[in-house]
Amino acid sequence: MQSRTDHRFDPFGPEALALEDSDPLAGGVDDIDLSDPLAFFKHLNAGEPGGLPMPALMEPTQVRQLCKERSSAIFANHGRLRRILDRHELTIQKRWAKKTKRQRLQMLLDGWPNMAPTHRPDFAAFRRESMAQRESGTKFRAHFVWPYINQEDLLKPKSLPLMLKSRGRHPPCDFAAADGDAMYLGRTTKALVPIFLNCYVVTLNGMTRPEEYGRLVAWDDHPDAFDWMHTRKQFMPGEALDILEAQDRLTKFLVHCCEQLLHDMPVAELLGDKYPVQPEPALTSAVEPGSGFGSLAVMAEEAPYRPPGHLDLDRIESLLAARTAASEDHLWALREDPSYLSDELLTYKEHRQEMLKDTNGKPHPVLQGLKMEVFWERVIGNVMLAAHVQLEIFSELARQAEELGRLQAKYAATLSPLKDLPEEYLVAILRFRFFINQLAKDWLNDLKTTVAASPPMRSYFVRLPAENLNHIAITTKPGLKQNAVEKELLWLLKTLWEDGKDLFFARMPMIVDELERLLRAEPRARELVSGYVAGRIGDLSILCECLRQLEIYQPWANGYESASVDREEGIKKDLVGWRDSWTGIYNTMKSRPMVANFKLAEPSDDRSFYPTEKRRTKETVEALRQAEANLDAFWDKFDRTLNAKAGDLGKTALRRLLSQKRTLQRTPEWVAPASAGKTKTAKPAVASPEVDTMYQPPSTLPPEKHVPAQPKTKVKTRGAAAATSAQQTPQPPPADATPTLDTQPTIPVDARALKVFRTLFFQPAVTSTPGEVSWPDFLHAMTSAGFGAEKLYGSVWRTSKTHPSIRALPI
Repeated sequence: MQSRTDHRFDPFGPEALALEDSDPLAGGVDDIDLSDPLAFFKHLNAGEPGGLPMPALMEPTQVRQLCKERSSAIFANHGRLRRILDRHELTIQKRWAKKTKRQRLQMLLDGWPNMAPTHRPDFAAFRRESMAQRESGTKFRAHFVWPYINQEDLLKPKSLPLMLKSRGRHPPCDFAAADGDAMYLGRTTKALVPIFLNCYVVTLNGMTRPEEYGRLVAWDDHPDAFDWMHTRKQFMPGEALDILEAQDRLTKFLVHCCEQLLHDMPVAELLGDKYPVQPEPALTSAVEPGSGFGSLAVMAEEAPYRPPGHLDLDRIESLLAARTAASEDHLWALREDPSYLSDELLTYKEHRQEMLKDTNGKPHPVLQGLKMEVFWERVIGNVMLAAHVQLEIFSELARQAEELGRLQAKYAATLSPLKDLPEEYLVAILRFRFFINQLAKDWLNDLKTTVAASPPMRSYFVRLPAENLNHIAITTKPGLKQNAVEKELLWLLKTLWEDGKDLFFARMPMIVDELERLLRAEPRARELVSGYVAGRIGDLSILCECLRQLEIYQPWANGYESASVDREEGIKKDLVGWRDSWTGIYNTMKSRPMVANFKLAEPSDDRSFYPTEKRRTKETVEALRQAEANLDAFWDKFDRTLNAKAGDLGKTALRRLLSQKRTLQRTPEWVAPASAGKTKTAKPAVASPEVDTMYQPPSTLPPEKHVPAQPKTKVKTRGAAAATSAQQTPQPPPADATPTLDTQPTIPVDARALKVFRTLFFQPAVTSTPGEVSWPDFLHAMTSAGFGAEKLYGSVWRTSKTHPSIRALPI
């Protein structure tokens, strides 16, 4: 791990937007004869150490002949596969389901000898071979060409039937771009080097007839040929030959599997009148084994076996809206619940690198004596800033996803794989993609600073002796022994936070998928990932799913990079402009006046004691009100400082949140129970759940500029002060006022679910004591109340609303 500088606190600061110029032709090509391939590749240092590998050259007649042969074979096998499925698909599904794992494996190996044993064999080969070994000729070419052909995935009950259905009932052209993208890792790591033929393009996308599919077209023979290649609507000859090779072998394999499963039927009768065409049977999956609930990880594993996806903006909107709602609730809970704030601070404290002892076994100087105040400033500053910035990030991404949905509906009738996307729609997609890739770096940086310090991981790292309070250098412990699972986990995490060449080669969604697979399969890996780190991985999984949806939007996804060239500067300006809208929040968090306020939020026994689980006695109520008053005092000063220094925040998500009709839940003053005569033993009174709380406006930012500010007022209070606005202190309700209850619809649930909700929403007058609930019981309760549940990554689940009065949230 590289050393890093730790300032007052580690804010999620804006990243530098300058991108390195990686164009190998930078510097001019005036002296290059572009019609001479050897001269062209010599300029690129092809064949030199560290340069591009020299591709094989091929004449147009050879390419045309190969394309024609492979295209004919693909359509012949595809036609046979389609006719088999039309008559026997349900039989094939049933027979595959009945076979043992051993029988399935034998059938797969009969059709594909030496099939890779594990999921994503290209990734395993990438880890195993060095760059030099790949450049000199990889031993695992099949792994890079067909990464989805492997024993681990195809032995699962649904993978092969899914692939048979998708490949047999959709034309080969639908898969051309996806099959090319499947080889991305092989190409970027130089394991696959396509042949080179200049000034030609091969047509695959949108070509449903055999004579058009795989047609070699010279740039001079068609007015659109060069544009097809430049915009990636069609394919360069070398890339096209690889795609046709992949589809040729795959369709033969799938026909073989069908015939093996129908071995008792004579081949001559298989497609005859004896077996009429049947309705297409349904086949669904993407269900987490053992839970019965949907799973994003399973969906990602099954994606190569399904038809190429269309851009599922409803899914993207749902994920981002749910995460935005969670960010709002998180920030609101920090304002409302003293114990929640305290727990968040203590959790983040345990993930600070200052908690690591140095090589001499000594604690960091900032943890000693009066310097602890500096440490808590860092902790509180990070928690506050992360809460506000994540709200801004997910709110903006959700807004962009919603805008994309509107544009998709607007242009749905005019989209064609042979045409460019409308400019407005294309720019919106490129902007969304750019924002995600840039903003994901906040989470990657957070992993870098928190994984090593997390309690389960501390035994693997050590801190170098501190030269000053603002410099922390971390390294792995010398002589550290790790088993295979530990090595794999650390490699995946470091690949993410280092954001270097390995992440570029494999791409973030693949690394996150592999990380999730490891966490699901290995208990030791799960033990080493704290809840805080799992939450950060969960956020990355949401961003990765958005990227995955964009990348399967073929054939247009192939042209994102080339389309970005002319539009990148404008998109960068959009990102900078959006960040400028909340820069005031970022800068104010680091200011000395704001940092001085953080002392009011330091967790301590007297300030954070918040006994919500206890019966309501006079002492308990006074403790609750005092903790709430301490919290309100902190947020009042926080908002006053933000108001004074942050400038115009009218366009921020924070402004929108605090403008909502929300109120803080606060404990009312203790009221002694009416005595019904003298008794020897009087039980402490318990407040009714209907009047157990009162609601008051939060301390908020001032109104928008066009709304006149209210004059300040001062109200004397006894005991715990209510949360007050920087511009207006609300009058407390009369003591005898009846609380206004928010009318909500009644949702019937069974006894099992009711027990869960009574535990979660503990009320002293209804339930005697709070408790814990099992995860299966919680999922059952949520689905009973009208939510659908889907597992994302790590410990993150997403609930999708099915009842109109509730909203979806990540859990």
